[in-house]
Amino acid sequence: MIDERPMQFTLTDTALQQIEADAAIGFVYEGGDDCTAATDWNELTAGLARELAESGEFRAKHQSTSLVHRPAGMRAGRLLLVGCGTHAKASTVRLREAASAGWRRLRTAGVRSLATALPDGMARDDALMAVVEGIAAADYEPDVHKTEDKQASSLERVIIACPGDAQAALDRATAVAQGQLRARELVNEPGNLLPPPELAARTAALAAEAGLECEVLDESQIEELRMGALLGVARASVEPPVLIVLRYRPDGSGSDAKAHLGLVGKAVTFDTGGISLKPAADMHLMKHDMAGGAAMIGTMLALASIRPELPVTAVIPSVENMPGGAAQRPGDVVTSRSGKTVEVLNTDAEGRLILADALTYAKEQGCTHLVDAATLTGAVVVALGTDYTGVFSNNDAWSEQLLAAAGKAGERMWPMPLGEEYTKLLESPIADMANIGPRWGGACTAAAFLENFVGDTPWAHLDIAGTAWYEKKMPHAPVGPSGAGVPTLVQLALAMSH
Repeated sequence: MIDERPMQFTLTDTALQQIEADAAIGFVYEGGDDCTAATDWNELTAGLARELAESGEFRAKHQSTSLVHRPAGMRAGRLLLVGCGTHAKASTVRLREAASAGWRRLRTAGVRSLATALPDGMARDDALMAVVEGIAAADYEPDVHKTEDKQASSLERVIIACPGDAQAALDRATAVAQGQLRARELVNEPGNLLPPPELAARTAALAAEAGLECEVLDESQIEELRMGALLGVARASVEPPVLIVLRYRPDGSGSDAKAHLGLVGKAVTFDTGGISLKPAADMHLMKHDMAGGAAMIGTMLALASIRPELPVTAVIPSVENMPGGAAQRPGDVVTSRSGKTVEVLNTDAEGRLILADALTYAKEQGCTHLVDAATLTGAVVVALGTDYTGVFSNNDAWSEQLLAAAGKAGERMWPMPLGEEYTKLLESPIADMANIGPRWGGACTAAAFLENFVGDTPWAHLDIAGTAWYEKKMPHAPVGPSGAGVPTLVQLALAMSH
């Protein structure tokens, strides 16, 4: 599990220059009066800020940094100037990245106490959320199984100069940050250490600690529910499938809420592709094919702490997709929980099969609005790259609400097309539908497949195949899991509860 770090976030109305700390982070915009040579920063560094700007060493480009030792006008031992880019581009996502880049620069520098202040350019609570989540996210390192050369952090306390009473916003931000870190920890685990039963056990333990209801349906119960699509994927693995159900129920008036949010997350703990075997190159990364399920677990843990007035149920189908004598074959026909039959043309299109049964089950649990998240297709990466999550929906108003939540939470998401043109591409001569369409538009046909199992229920599908994993070291993050989806889904639940 995640190391239980002693890091604490606290707020103060003391000015940044008066805070005693090992180091401080100063957020700086580029251009005009907000450049690094501006009066405030120049005075706090005894003119060094102007020298850095004039020499070109630091121009406040987004995520750029410059370290000043013993800044003359501050009580902190070091000042790290962190570029936020131009004021015109100020946003929560860019500020979060700047905060992360700043702490990544200082993370292994022996800093135990860190001070910072909120930059202008956005609402106070939004800025606080971005800074807290950014620093917390940057403190993650995926080296949990190393026995030496670990990149340990010594950070214990973050003091944020913030005007007014922002404790509620701080509590929300720390809950989201912790949920995101939990998701990243789960995604980082290798398949041999986190097969479906172990994922279920860890989730149950986390749920008990957080005060969530947790129900784990085993293989026999899944068979009783006639989830043929899910069972078909799991057939060849020695690890049995599970269906994890997490329930958050609010106190007070929220218990009578008309809306009930359903979160469905794909949790293939390792994906070989089955009989339609994947190429060997990079197959080791398929341990993160459960990032959608992990995102839902992290979201539920955050909601348990924040306690919105909205019931939320998460349904997480978990399997291994393996080859073998018992494996599902291309050409097989399976019957889903909904009764719809599916011709399996490619066993590597397994995520949509387990999600189909899970979406049906979520509807049966009374969910009035649905969101699923899955590392579903390489096609969405071709379309959007690794910066944006693809969003598909059967309901324009629901899609707009989700995208608004993503914007406020600081995650990049982009609406993608969905319609009968894609549904027709899934026609099968022997079953109600095939599990794949032709080569082109693969992300759209995958979403169209899932749409068959939600009916008229407002539903959105998040294809996080490009955003769930950092493939290379970034200024704000190491190689490894990102925790994509957690901030947006928490914000969505909060928006629905108001």
